Amino acid sequence: MSRPAATQAPTSSDGAAAETPSKPGPPPGGRRADQPAAEVPNAGIDIAGIDVDRAAAVLTGVAQRTRVVRSAHLSRLTGVPVWCKCENEQRTASFKLRGAFTRIALADPKVRARGVVAASAGNHAQGVAYAAARFGVPATIFVPAGANPTKIARTRRFGAHVELVSGDVDAALLAAESAAHDLGGLLVHPFDDPIVIAGQGTIGLELIEQIPGLRTVLVGVGGGGLIAGIATALRQRRADVRVIGVQAAGAPAFVRSWRRGHRLWVPATTIADGMAVRSPGSLPLALAADLVDDMVTVDEEAFWEAMVMLAQGDGQTVEPAGAAGAAALLRHPGCAQGPTAVVLSGGNIDQATAGRVRALAAESLRTPAA
Repeated sequence: MSRPAATQAPTSSDGAAAETPSKPGPPPGGRRADQPAAEVPNAGIDIAGIDVDRAAAVLTGVAQRTRVVRSAHLSRLTGVPVWCKCENEQRTASFKLRGAFTRIALADPKVRARGVVAASAGNHAQGVAYAAARFGVPATIFVPAGANPTKIARTRRFGAHVELVSGDVDAALLAAESAAHDLGGLLVHPFDDPIVIAGQGTIGLELIEQIPGLRTVLVGVGGGGLIAGIATALRQRRADVRVIGVQAAGAPAFVRSWRRGHRLWVPATTIADGMAVRSPGSLPLALAADLVDDMVTVDEEAFWEAMVMLAQGDGQTVEPAGAAGAAALLRHPGCAQGPTAVVLSGGNIDQATAGRVRALAAESLRTPAA
């Protein structure tokens, strides 16, 4: 099936034109500045193996069926109805609960009983901690030392043991893999796991039921588990719905890998800590190669503008990564075609970020419109 591209090309944070959006293909010849991580096939992934319906059954009574809210501002801006999917109102204030709980619930009980191990910048950590507590098993979460302190504190309140790691999420993942091997316990990967992806895909099932005539979904992307899950669910039920990924211009590993057709290691510097991943997951990228229609990047200021707009106009408290879809429509309104959903993926905002959002909102009220 031919899947249409977005109508407006993305730009980089310095205003320069970004690479032309397209489906991934063979990389051009010659050495690149980006460091290849590993080859990933662009086809041959059996999406029937991503059992979103089974995940939905597992999550019954655990994950909330989060509401959708019409965004008056984004609807006016784009000229089409735009709805916000409020995963920021989920238990643990993030979509990550869906995948983490599904993975732990479907694990071998003997392995699960030896303990659960994970790595995260904070939202996946809370999902894993919550799920482990529900099953009465210990959880150890490896978190970058510079992670959001609000997310760390909430993870500990769910009963998990938090190990701070020097470096970024990639360093935390290495530490978690080593600990799971030594423990013989269950490693719950934040995105590169088919069961985790299926859990995240339950959002797609809900969107189909909640938004009549849904045509476009915008999803923030880090390692890719969320967009892979939603795109899989939509392809299985509504293949006509367009799926567009959104990344920070300062952390574009997934979008660059998607365009080149294989995984790349790319530096990540962004206020959106939930998407500050230097290389995408192998399985999410392979799924996205077939299922994702387009990807765009947005500058750092767009995240702030989106958080302010969502707070003022829609009464939504979201963290930077959670505002990615709205930020994309502020910069690329042409991405919205027909009834559109933006996934507000998380609301675990730290005090400093929340304070700046309030200050920017107050400043905008004092400043007359041009």
